[in-house]
Amino acid sequence: MDQSKIDALRAREIPTQTHLIDGKHLPASDGATMDVVSPIDGTLLTQVVKGTAQDMTAAIAAARMAFEDQRWAGQPPQARKKVLLRWAELIEDNALELAVLGVRDNGTEIAMALKAEPGSAAGTIRYYAEALDKVYGEIAPTSGDVLGLVHKEPVGVVGAIIPWNFPLMIGAWKIGPALAMGNSVVVKPPETASLSLIRMAELGLEAGLPAGVLNVVTGEGAVVGQAMGLSMDVDALVFTGSGGTGRRLLEYAAQSNLKRVYLELGGKSPNMVFADAPDLDEAAKVAAHGIFRNSGQVCVAGSRLLVEDTIHDDFVRAVVKAAEAMRVGDPLETTTQIGAINSEPQLRQNLSFVETAKNEGGQVETGGTQILTETGGYYMAPTVVTGVRPDATLAQKEVFGPVLGVTPFSSDDEAVRIANSTVYGLAGGVWTSNLSRAHRMIRQVRTGVMHVNTYGGADGTVPLGGVGQSGNGHDKSMHALDKYVDLKTAWIKL
Repeated sequence: MDQSKIDALRAREIPTQTHLIDGKHLPASDGATMDVVSPIDGTLLTQVVKGTAQDMTAAIAAARMAFEDQRWAGQPPQARKKVLLRWAELIEDNALELAVLGVRDNGTEIAMALKAEPGSAAGTIRYYAEALDKVYGEIAPTSGDVLGLVHKEPVGVVGAIIPWNFPLMIGAWKIGPALAMGNSVVVKPPETASLSLIRMAELGLEAGLPAGVLNVVTGEGAVVGQAMGLSMDVDALVFTGSGGTGRRLLEYAAQSNLKRVYLELGGKSPNMVFADAPDLDEAAKVAAHGIFRNSGQVCVAGSRLLVEDTIHDDFVRAVVKAAEAMRVGDPLETTTQIGAINSEPQLRQNLSFVETAKNEGGQVETGGTQILTETGGYYMAPTVVTGVRPDATLAQKEVFGPVLGVTPFSSDDEAVRIANSTVYGLAGGVWTSNLSRAHRMIRQVRTGVMHVNTYGGADGTVPLGGVGQSGNGHDKSMHALDKYVDLKTAWIKL
């Protein structure tokens, strides 16, 4: 990466950002805006329009009209593919601009942001562009005088509510397959990280998406998100975020049109290290990166470290060493390994978890404090807490910050019991040289994703989804398409 190019993009002024509805940039119906504060230095970056329920209704109406007149769904698969492939190219062509814009907005370190945001988004859009003409219906094995056909049709209007940690990556996980299957989409970006998603949607229009097929409405979740959830004209709602918001969206669906709701919620993922791990030094480094990259603001972060008691003390020392070696700083500096916390409220919440952990008997081995206060930004030292009981707050509640809780175990059965002792089931990991143990852990630990002798990094060819209160449905892979199609049976007498 060229630091001078990054610095030039950092210096750009950002005008007030508007909604993107029916192919047009529009202000809020009441003219209101929201400040966008950069977590890098705590300064005002720009403003985005503060949408109203009326604005969301207008965007949904535009999406409905675009779906009903078939301006997108009615195009041949090859035509839709051409547009999506062009969109992926434009995202790649503008990757550095998109990454820097996002970092200024949400604080992710630039090296990670460039790969995980525009890099991942372009790859996802391209994947579903290539997949869309390979989705076939079915012929049922009926009796000789009847032909049974199963058609796959778009659901209609899809509402997508996107989180602030990786808005482009997670946004593409939802927008890509939805558009590939011929749906129209309305996106509600996160309040604290809307800028890069707006720009990516603009590139979609430039690539040839018809007006109304992809709409973006900014604003508060309690207003525009609620309006989306309660709409009688949204056919499917996809969401990544907190369990509390997920519950409200289910309630809104019940109060309105019983729209299908797919949720990717929180996690408290266990990373289990056995004494026979093939490389304990590597395991310690990966465990540190698995929780501290992006300041722990990752849904699948390995936030619970379970360590076999015979190696506990030595392994903790290795993790602490790896954590303290990671450079926290300005996320737009290419040498930074850990960037900023997304917002001041999130930073305060992180620090409160550390205080609670200490009050419940945990010992802070490193970190636990705000740092770099002179910058005006929101930075926290990577934090390792030992002596965390399986029932402690730090072991049960998602922090969504750079805080690692460590718990010892003495047997395979105990490791499984601890791993399964939360309401979540999003991800997990196991480090062992014993192939039988690895397979037992994959089967017995209740998660949607299980890593063996690694942590993180799965690509778009495999699904991501959780069990328990980590949600339902899957992003990524061909399985994601299931959320965006309806099955229609044709029963034909011959």
